[in-house]
Amino acid sequence: MDTEAQHMERDRSSDPADGTEEGSRFTHVRKRTGASLSWRRTVFLGMLCTVALLLFSAFVLQPFLIPSGSMQPTLRVGDRVLVNKLAYRFGSEPRRGDVVVFDGTGSFVQETATGGNALGALLHGAAASLGLAEPAGSDFVKRVVGVGGDRVVCCDERGRLEVNGVPVAEEYLHPGDDPSDVSFDIVVPEGRLWMMGDHRSNSRDSRDHLGQPGGGMVPVERVIGRVDWLGWPLGRLGSLEGTDAFTGIRPADADHG
Repeated sequence: MDTEAQHMERDRSSDPADGTEEGSRFTHVRKRTGASLSWRRTVFLGMLCTVALLLFSAFVLQPFLIPSGSMQPTLRVGDRVLVNKLAYRFGSEPRRGDVVVFDGTGSFVQETATGGNALGALLHGAAASLGLAEPAGSDFVKRVVGVGGDRVVCCDERGRLEVNGVPVAEEYLHPGDDPSDVSFDIVVPEGRLWMMGDHRSNSRDSRDHLGQPGGGMVPVERVIGRVDWLGWPLGRLGSLEGTDAFTGIRPADADHG
């Protein structure tokens, strides 16, 4: 009887429901499985959010980190601006005075063969598209000064920029800057843009590429989008102020129509 009682006692002690060693081991396994599922769910949701942000940035609104002072005082080094990629998506084209981000390949920088670390370039491109890294070396932010057909001249007898014979009062220029330190007289080809920075003495823009392939004229299709908002720092949060400097300027061929 004593032996049978001992066997029954051992049987009861091995039951996981009694909270003994086997039951404790079973509980730990369940906890580890639940933690693993929770971790995987978190990673999946994180990846899903990242993909959604990248898609939104690619087609709708892209953060852009300002890497230089060429657009001061309008934009400062370190500003994060929001580039509206829908601004010119449905038939509209850049207008004089717009601040835009564009791919300068073939106009501001010459095309080069691709190579190097493809994974590194991909990761940098993803970070740049979220405003977490400086943009690619071929991406620029400037102000549209001349559109297709415009004659842009600098400078008149009072030192002002002229577009189609009309002097432009550029109130957005960096204090102390002249409209240009070099003289030029150009006609913008159709489908292209003449770009200049607001900090004229500290901006490499269309003026610096005259005589080179492309002549510094940026194809309209290379425009990535229009800078409509400032997203950082918080003290400058809000829409980008527009300009009336080009109000009243008529197309160059308007007098011949």
